[in-house]
Amino acid sequence: MNSKAFRIRILFIGCLSTLVVLSVIRCHTPAKPQKATLLSILDTARHYLNINDTVKYVGAHTCMLCHQDIFNSFIHTGMGESFDVASKTKSSAKFGPHVVVHDTAKDFYYHPFWKKDSLYVLEFRLHGKDTIYRREQQVNYIIGSGQHTNSHIYRINGYLYQAPITFYTQEGKWDLAPGFSDGFNARFSREVGLECMNCHNSYPQFVKGSINKYSEVPNGIACERCHGAGGLHVEAVQLGHLVDTTKAIDYTIVNPAKLPMDLQVDVCQRCHLQGNAVLKPGKSFYDFRPGMKLSDIEDVFMPKYEGMENEYIMASHIARLKMSQCYLQSLSNGENSKSLKPYKAGLTCVTCHDPHVDVRSVNDNSFNTICQNCHGGAKPSIHACTEQMAVREKVNDNCVSCHMPKGHTLDIPHVITTDHFIRIPVKNKEKEEVKKFITLYDVNNPHPSPYTIGRAFIQQFASFQSDRPLLLDSAKHYFPDNSPAEIKKNFSSLVDISFYKNDYSKLLYYVGIMGPVYVLDSILTHEDYSNADAWSAYRIGEAYYQTNDLNNAYSFYKKATELAPYVLEFQNKLGVALATTNKGDEAEKVYDFILSQNPEFVSALTNKGYLELTKGNAEAAKQYYDKALSYNPDDRQALMNMAGWYIFEKQYGKTEEYLKEVVKKYPDDTQAKDLLKRVQLMEGSDKPL
Repeated sequence: MNSKAFRIRILFIGCLSTLVVLSVIRCHTPAKPQKATLLSILDTARHYLNINDTVKYVGAHTCMLCHQDIFNSFIHTGMGESFDVASKTKSSAKFGPHVVVHDTAKDFYYHPFWKKDSLYVLEFRLHGKDTIYRREQQVNYIIGSGQHTNSHIYRINGYLYQAPITFYTQEGKWDLAPGFSDGFNARFSREVGLECMNCHNSYPQFVKGSINKYSEVPNGIACERCHGAGGLHVEAVQLGHLVDTTKAIDYTIVNPAKLPMDLQVDVCQRCHLQGNAVLKPGKSFYDFRPGMKLSDIEDVFMPKYEGMENEYIMASHIARLKMSQCYLQSLSNGENSKSLKPYKAGLTCVTCHDPHVDVRSVNDNSFNTICQNCHGGAKPSIHACTEQMAVREKVNDNCVSCHMPKGHTLDIPHVITTDHFIRIPVKNKEKEEVKKFITLYDVNNPHPSPYTIGRAFIQQFASFQSDRPLLLDSAKHYFPDNSPAEIKKNFSSLVDISFYKNDYSKLLYYVGIMGPVYVLDSILTHEDYSNADAWSAYRIGEAYYQTNDLNNAYSFYKKATELAPYVLEFQNKLGVALATTNKGDEAEKVYDFILSQNPEFVSALTNKGYLELTKGNAEAAKQYYDKALSYNPDDRQALMNMAGWYIFEKQYGKTEEYLKEVVKKYPDDTQAKDLLKRVQLMEGSDKPL
C-alpha cells in the first residue's frame, strides 16, 4: 500500500468509535498468559518489559489508533519520511529532458525520468553525438526524506540494489550517489544490506543466507524503532492496565525520555552514529531494542585523525556531541539519573529534539532557549571583550549559529548539516591543519574487548580504507597464532587477515593446521545474518582456487553456498569450480539458479554463454554474451568471452575490436595484450589460433 493510501486509511480509521478501535487491536494481538498473571507482572515491574525478544512488534497503524496526533506529526519528520515506494509524491527531485549526470571517470551518462507513474534511470554512453549504449532501470524505492537527499533503490526478485544517482535537495541538483564518484561508480550493482536498511527504515523481513534479499520491506521508520516492540503495551491497555505517565513509568513500552542518560543516547546512536559497527559474537542488527545498552550488541568505531576535529561525516551527531563540554559536564548530573524530567538527566538528543516534530519546522530560538537554561539569557557583561560583544550583538544572541555552525560533510557531497560539536567557534586557519591517521576509537564503549578491537581494524580495511594495509597488521596483534589452540580460537579472523593481504599460503597454512575436513565439518557450521562462516568458507575456496587446488576449492565454495545460498557470487564461484573441472552439467544448474534469482547477474550470463559454446551452441552463447554486455558493457570477462566467440567463428577483425576494448579499459591486462598480438598476426589466415 502506498503512503498516500495508507494515510487516507488512517483518517478513516481515526473516525471509528473506541469500541471498534479496541476490536481492531484485539484482532492483531496473539494469545498471552492469563489476565491475572500478566497484571501481576505489570504491577510489580521495575524495568522495561518490552526489551524481551518474545514481545512482538505491532506496526505503526496499531500505535496510531490511540496516538493519532503524535502519529500525524511524526509521519512528516525525517524519520517518518525516510523510505517509501518510488512515486511522484515521495520524490523531492527535479526532472526534465536536460537533467543529465555525467560520470567522467567511467564515461556513463544518467538521465532520470518518469514513464507514467514509474521512475526510471537511463544509463547511456556516447561516441560523438551517437548513443552507443543504453540501459533503462526502473526505480522501486526512494530512500531519504528529502531534507538532504533522495537516493534510489531497485528490486529484482527481492534483491535490493542502489541506483547510481542521487538528488541533493539543498542544492537542487542531481549527481552521482555518495561513494560512486572518482572512479568508484558501482552502477547498478551496489547491494543494500541489512545494516543499511535497518537504520534507513523499520525492520525489514530479511532472507537469511543472503546479503541483500528481502521478503518484505516497510515504508519508513516507525514508532517501535525508538519505543520498542508494542505488543505487550497493547495487551496491557486491553486488560485495563493504565498508567498515569505524569507520575509513574509505564514499563510495558519504552519512553526514551525517561531512560537514564546513557540508555537515552543509545537509542539515538543506534543510527545517528555512523561508523564501523562491530557486532558482538552471536548478535545481529535486529537484536538491539530501546532500553538496552548498545554496547551489549555492537561497538561503533571511528577513525581518529590528528587535525580532523573540524571535519565530520553525515551521521556523526552523537560522536560530535560527545566531544562537547556541554555533554561532558552534564555526565555527572545525568549518568545514573532516574528522574522523569529529561532536562535533569544530562544533555542528550531529546534535550533539544522532539523526535515527533519535523526539525525543519523548529526555529533557532527554540534551541537557543535550551542553551539559556544552563548558560543564562543575560547580555554580554562589561568584562566581555569588544569582539565577543560585537559578535553576540550581530547574531542577536543566536547561540547555535556560532557554537553549532552548519557545514559540509566529508562523506555526502552537496549536503550541509549542523555540527553537533558544541564549542567556541573555530578559526579558518585551524580548519586547515594537516590530517594524520592515529588509530580507531570506540565511540559507544570505553572498554571494548581485544577481539572487538581486532575485528574493527579488519572491517576498517575491508569496508572503508583498503589503501591502508597497516590496519591489517594492527588487527593481527589481537589474534595470535602461536599454537593450534590459538589458531582454532581466532580462525575466522586469521583467515580474513590473510585473505585481505592476498597471503594465500598463510591462509592455507591455518587450514592445514586444523585440517580441511575438520574446518568444513566442525568450524564453519553456523548460519546467521552476517554469513560470517560462509564468508570464511568462500575465502578459503578462493585461496585454494588461486593456488590451483580445484578439488578443495570446490569443497569450500560448496560449503559457502550451503550456509548462504542467496549470496550469488558464492554460487558463481561454485559454478566456475565445476566448469573448470569439466562438470559442465552441474555448473549449468548453478548458473540457472543464479539467473532464476537475478536475470541480470553478468558473471552468470557470461559463464552460461561459455558453457553453451563448449557444447557447440554458438548462437546461444552469443545471446548470453550480448545480454551480459547489455547490462555491463565494460565487463572484462564478457568482453574476453565475446572475443573468444569471434575467434570460434574465425572473424578475427571483430575479435581484434573486442580485445582492443579490453586493453583500453584494462591497460594492465597482459592476457588480452598477448591474445591481441596473436590475432593481429593471424588476420587473413585460415590457421587456428
